[in-house]
Amino acid sequence: MTDKIRRLKSFEFPLAVEWAASEGWNPGLSDAGVFFNTDPDGFWAAFDKQGMAAVISSVQYSSDFGFVGFYICRKDRRGTGLGYKLWQTAFDNSVMKTIGLDGVIDQQDNYRKSGFEFAHRNIRYGGIVKAEATLPDDLFTLEIDDIAIVDAFEQTCKLFAESRIEFLRGWIGTENHTALALKGPMGLRGYGVIRPCKEGHKVGPLFAANLEDAKTLFGALLQSRKDQSGKVYLDIPEPNEAARELVDSHKMVAEFETARMYKGTAPDLDLAMTFGISSFELG
Repeated sequence: MTDKIRRLKSFEFPLAVEWAASEGWNPGLSDAGVFFNTDPDGFWAAFDKQGMAAVISSVQYSSDFGFVGFYICRKDRRGTGLGYKLWQTAFDNSVMKTIGLDGVIDQQDNYRKSGFEFAHRNIRYGGIVKAEATLPDDLFTLEIDDIAIVDAFEQTCKLFAESRIEFLRGWIGTENHTALALKGPMGLRGYGVIRPCKEGHKVGPLFAANLEDAKTLFGALLQSRKDQSGKVYLDIPEPNEAARELVDSHKMVAEFETARMYKGTAPDLDLAMTFGISSFELG
């Protein structure tokens, strides 16, 4: 069987998102367009006579930092070495000094063999959560014109490893996403985004200076949902104990976890302000 490996085209990427959904990763309804536009050269796939056989993303935010995700092989090609061949191709074409990923726990040893080191656990919590919150006067809706302010906030507070203007353009600017922020001395003191997914809604990122602000933002984001009946999911970094208090206060239950790992120098991030990561696929 002759396999061909190449970069994905935009019209092909939605199939990778469907694969992610079938694996139980519950992607957002608009993830395909936002993710692909972040780095159109960062998505690879292997093809055989049946079509796409394996996929991986290797999104480059800069020459210093990128993130790997969407590493999925079609079930009938698993165990054939095709997935690893695709992995090697993506890395051979990468110039990034540091690469992050959120991997399932049982794959940690394999990632270590490729030079990745464990940083911390991320845990997905889910539950039917009531929207109860008092909205303060300094809460406002983020618009597409606010992207530079959001990016500056993330970089000043060490919330993400690199500037990510293109990602934020889609994450905040997509019609069915809601982004809310609290005003602060640096323009913002916290913000969050909620988006509809295959099942329910996900909140992420959720960045705040303290638990009180995180609760305010979380509650406001919940109130913004058109459908209040479905489950809500929040992916928290385990080292942030206040984030655990947030999900416990809403009786949310741990459902899934990943190992955040880095190849290269791990970024110095303020996890105390990280009450919810943006996504397991792009960081």
